Amino acid sequence: MNALESTSTRPYLIRALYEWCTDNGLTPYVAVRVDEAVQVPREYVKNGEIVLNISYDATSGLQLGNDFIEFKARFAGTSREIMVPVSRVMAIYARENGQGMAFPMTTDLEPAEGVPLAPSTQAEDAAPAAGSDQRVVQLVAVDEPQEPAAAPEGDGPGDEPPRPPAGSGPRPSLKRVK
Repeated sequence: MNALESTSTRPYLIRALYEWCTDNGLTPYVAVRVDEAVQVPREYVKNGEIVLNISYDATSGLQLGNDFIEFKARFAGTSREIMVPVSRVMAIYARENGQGMAFPMTTDLEPAEGVPLAPSTQAEDAAPAAGSDQRVVQLVAVDEPQEPAAAPEGDGPGDEPPRPPAGSGPRPSLKRVK
């Protein structure tokens, strides 16, 4: 088997960074590009993206598979089934410090389970130029972190249902690490 025939490293890196976050008491978030193949509450999608809290406390039945990330989470007090193709994960990072990894997003992704991709209208979704070098980037929070869409499942006295993301709050930015 050569490098072109090998499986993607993305699911392995997602699992490794998830484990690193939990081992260090950090909250793992995933940023997801949403299209027809992604099963998330659409009312929390903003600009074709959603940020999900995938911590143990925020999910039920989390499965970080090679093809899909699947779990149940509460949104505004209602339990919802979430299914994200691994190929749609743009980044995984720790909420507390922004450390994590962003993945290259290309327009030539294979459709998941026979679902066609919607045509992209975002300029930043363009495929990287041939021969361009890819580097690890560090996500850095700007001013105030964006609230995740998924919240803990508990119904305790301190638990509040999540609110849809605020209008024009600051978003994490990427910092190139060489």
